[in-house]
Amino acid sequence: MIRIHLEKQLAKKQLKLYELAAIVGMTNANLSHLKTGKAKAIRFSTLMALCKALDCQPGDLLQYVPDDDTE
Repeated sequence: MIRIHLEKQLAKKQLKLYELAAIVGMTNANLSHLKTGKAKAIRFSTLMALCKALDCQPGDLLQYVPDDDTE
């Protein structure tokens, strides 16, 4: 699974979700889906806009965590 660490980056920049949404041109609802991990996909253009607005790298926002299931 991929975990989204948007909350950490917002806290570092002391930004509210609605402020970031305005900066990157997204709706609060769509950004909230990313923040809560409910989003199924993210466009590279969105990832680039988030990284630019938050002055971070993609790895600061995304983390791969292996699933616990055994094969």
